[in-house]
Amino acid sequence: MVTTASEPPAPRDPAAGAAGGAEDTQDLADRGSNRSQRPDSQAFRDFIAADWAPRSGPAATREPVADHTERRRAAISAAFAGERLVVPAGPLKVRSNDTDYRFRPHSAFAHLTGLGTDEEPDAVLVLHPVEDGGHEAVLYFRPLAGRDTEEFYADARYGEFWVGARPTLEEIETRTGLRCAHIDSLRDELAKDAPQVPLRVVREADEAICAVVDEIRQGAREEEDAALAEALSELRLVKDDWEVAQLREAVAATIAGFADVVRELDRAADHPRGERVIEGAFGARAREEGNGIGYDTIAAAGDHATTLHWIRNDGQVHRGELVLLDAGVEVDSLYTADVTRTLPVDGTFTEVQRRVYTAVLDAADAAFAFARPGVRFREVHTTALRVLAERLHSWGLLPVSVEEAVSPEGQQHRRWMPHGTSHHLGLDVHDCAQARREMYLDAELVPGMVFTIEPGLYFKADDLAVPEEYRGIGVRIEDDVLVTATGVENLSAALPRRPEDVEAWMASLR
Repeated sequence: MVTTASEPPAPRDPAAGAAGGAEDTQDLADRGSNRSQRPDSQAFRDFIAADWAPRSGPAATREPVADHTERRRAAISAAFAGERLVVPAGPLKVRSNDTDYRFRPHSAFAHLTGLGTDEEPDAVLVLHPVEDGGHEAVLYFRPLAGRDTEEFYADARYGEFWVGARPTLEEIETRTGLRCAHIDSLRDELAKDAPQVPLRVVREADEAICAVVDEIRQGAREEEDAALAEALSELRLVKDDWEVAQLREAVAATIAGFADVVRELDRAADHPRGERVIEGAFGARAREEGNGIGYDTIAAAGDHATTLHWIRNDGQVHRGELVLLDAGVEVDSLYTADVTRTLPVDGTFTEVQRRVYTAVLDAADAAFAFARPGVRFREVHTTALRVLAERLHSWGLLPVSVEEAVSPEGQQHRRWMPHGTSHHLGLDVHDCAQARREMYLDAELVPGMVFTIEPGLYFKADDLAVPEEYRGIGVRIEDDVLVTATGVENLSAALPRRPEDVEAWMASLR
C-alpha cells in the first residue's frame, strides 16, 4: 500500500467547526488533514491542477429507495415535532496507523437516506423543524473537490488521487431527493435558534458530532438522545417492500456462498487451518455479490461448534465431524442475511450426529408452525425450547422434569441451549436492538417483520454431564423468516434443512 510522501502535520481536534470553538481546533470538514502531504512547490501545484479532461460517467438518477426513505423520515418527524434531529453517518475509523477500516455508515443514517456505499464518511443528516410543522431534511457531507485544490492530490484520506472521486452535492440530491449542503456549514446550522429549538443526536454514531451538539446545548442530554435512538430502532421493526426485496437478495447470495463452501470442504479437510478455507470461500462470494459479510463468519468445526461466537476460524476440519457455518452476505444497500447450517464434513451424518441434528430441526419446525401474526415474539423462543427440553429429557440428560427445566426457577436445559431462538434482522444482523421491550420481546408479530429462527444444541468436549458420544457436537439451524398475513415465509428455504436433503445437496456439489 502506498503512503504519504511527506511528514503530516499534527492532528487537531475535529469537534469544533467554522463558527468557533477551542483554540487550535479545525473545521469538521477537515478531519483528514493529518494524512495530507503538502508540497511547498507552487510550480508543482500549478502543474498538477492543469490539463485534466472533463469528468465523465452516467448521469445520476433518483434511486428507488428514495420514496421509502421519505416516508421513514416523515414518521420520525411526526414523533419529534419542533425538534432538530441529528443523524450522523459516522467517521472513518483507524485500523492501524494511517490505514482505515472500510467505511460503513451507521444503520440509522442508511435507513433514512438510502445511502449504503462508502461515499459518505462524516456525512450528517439533519431534520430541521419548519414553522408550518414537520421538518426539512438536509444532508451535509464533503463533496467532490476541484482539481485545483490541495485536497484533490494531497489528501491521502479523502483526496480523489488516493481514494477516488466522491459525488457532488447535485448528484446526491438527485439520487436521494434530499437537499444537500457542504459539511462546512453544519455547525452554524446546528447552532441556529439554540437553545429555543431542542436538539437531539444519535450519540453512538460520531463522537465529534456529538461533542458539537453537546457544546451547543451546553451539556450532554443522554436520555433525550436515547429516545431518538429508540425511535429510529423501532422504525425498522416492520420492513417495507423495498427492504424485503433487499433481504431476499442477501439470502440468495448467502445460499450461493454456502454452496461454495461445500465445494471447498475436501480442501478444507486437507488444510491445517481448514476453518479459514471455509471462511475464505464464503467471504469471496460476499464481496463478489455484495458489500461483504454482514458479520464475522463463524466457521466452527468439531468442538469449536459448541462455542457460540467462534470467529477465530483457525482450526482443522476433520472428516467424520460436523462443521457449523453461521454466515450472511450484506448486499450493497447494507441489508444482511443471517443463516446457519451444520454440515457433515464428509457428506454423511453419523447416527448420533443425526440424532442431535434432528432434535434441533424439530425445535425449529415447531417454531415455524407456531409463528404467525398475533403471537408474541418471545413465545416463538419458548416453543422451540420446550421441544429441546423434551428431547434432552428423553435422552436422560435433564436432572429434573421438563416442566421444572423450562420454568423460570429451573432453566437446566440452558446448559446446552443458552441463547435466544430469534432476533430481528435487517440493516443490522441483530436489528432494532434499541427498541423497547414492549416493542420487541413482548410485541405481537405483525406482517412485515423479518427475524431469525435458530435453535441449537451444544455439547462441549469436556462436558461430563452428557454421554461421551455427544461430546464435541454442536448443531445450530438458522433461517430468516418474513411474517405474512397468515404465518411466516422461510426466506432461506432454498437451502436444505432435513438431514437427508442436506446429504443429497452436498453430494450434488462435490
